[in-house]
Amino acid sequence: MPQTGTRTFERRNPVTGEVATTAPAATVADVHAACAAAQAAFPVWSGMGPNARRALLMKAADELELRAPQFIAAMMGEIGATQGWAGFNLALAAGIVREAAAMTTQIGGEVIPSDKPGCVAMALREPVGVMLGIAPWNAPIILGVRAIAMPLACGNTVVLKASEQCPRTHALIVEAFAAAGLPEGAVQSISNAPEDAVEIVAALIDHPAVRRINFTGSTHVGKIIAQRAAGHLKPVLLELGGKAPLIVLDDADLDEAVKAAAFGAFMNSGQICMSTERIIVVEAVADAFAEKFEAKVRTLPCGDPREGQTPLGAVVDLKTVGTVMALIDDALAQGAQALVSGDAKGVLMPAHVIDKVTPAMKLFRDESFGPVVAIVRARDEAHAIELANDTDYGLSAAVFTRDIARGMRVARQVQSGICHINGPTVHDEAQMPFGGTKASGHGRFGGKAGVDAFTELRWITFETLPGHYPI
Repeated sequence: MPQTGTRTFERRNPVTGEVATTAPAATVADVHAACAAAQAAFPVWSGMGPNARRALLMKAADELELRAPQFIAAMMGEIGATQGWAGFNLALAAGIVREAAAMTTQIGGEVIPSDKPGCVAMALREPVGVMLGIAPWNAPIILGVRAIAMPLACGNTVVLKASEQCPRTHALIVEAFAAAGLPEGAVQSISNAPEDAVEIVAALIDHPAVRRINFTGSTHVGKIIAQRAAGHLKPVLLELGGKAPLIVLDDADLDEAVKAAAFGAFMNSGQICMSTERIIVVEAVADAFAEKFEAKVRTLPCGDPREGQTPLGAVVDLKTVGTVMALIDDALAQGAQALVSGDAKGVLMPAHVIDKVTPAMKLFRDESFGPVVAIVRARDEAHAIELANDTDYGLSAAVFTRDIARGMRVARQVQSGICHINGPTVHDEAQMPFGGTKASGHGRFGGKAGVDAFTELRWITFETLPGHYPI
């Protein structure tokens, strides 16, 4: 349902400074109305058969793709995205919806043998109710859709809290689902002015109709959301920050490692939760890797994303530039070496490669979420694993080696929810169990793991023989 208040807020294009979007600024009354509408729609949506839900979700995927020009314009305007990044977002998001549609008939249960004669015991998965999805700006179509697709497939209704940095992009998602013919109220959206975020999010979490929350964003905000939800004993699925390591062992194919590291570090200017933030190279091949990697990154210029001529475009705001430069300056002051650098022109920030980073430096520990990557030198395999695990985060990781058995052994020792052998840290597919460990959150999106997150497991029995009781 549309927000009823008259207040609005502006989102400005980070590249030009012009107004990209004027969006409704929700009030607490709007929150209550959205949650009530989703609650009213729950019996209708959850009561539909799995193939009926599947058909509507498939239509929603089509509706998303039909809005490609609007999505691309919105992402480029609101967050300074490149056209290629926006197009990729839309393609994967449509795949996420189709994968969720395919899962509607896979929400199964089991019959469990009972010790009680004549008792048939079943474990059933059932929809929970209203889900709150809170999505970020950096991959807004992918992550906005991920916040609602599997919850809907499981029979829940959803309220999507849009990011203040891309309200139009997130609104387009909800419009596509509505156009597909879902019952009125099944998917609701709330957009709020930045200064109202704390009040609006609190009202959403506190609303009695909201039964579970999923959040993708920073670890700092994730902790606040989890603490608020804990007061109501509401489960929270959290996909938070990362400091992904890419380990290069002494037997690695360096050319493959270089390609994967450059992609992982600088795709979307490093503004991805899975971005390669630390390249941990065994000393025996560190000089050779650094030389090849420097040469590769120098072929990745930065430019105006509206022109579409360069692999690196804009970061989301000037605060990001300041944060990244502070991390770099701290590392250089402690003896690190800049292999590739350059001055930012506003939010157009070039790639930075900083070699000889140590655990004492902030660049080793703090998530940059920008176009910088640290090269860390390890003595050997064991030291590389130790360095990879020397972080509060644990989302994605990678290891490069020509020996797959060795790679598997190392991957099993890296503390992360995701680890790729001879592939980049940035890799997402709709059907995979996506999520992290430690400060990167808990719970999993995607595939059957997503079914677990968005359903209630119930134990139900029925008796087939007369009862015999001790009293």
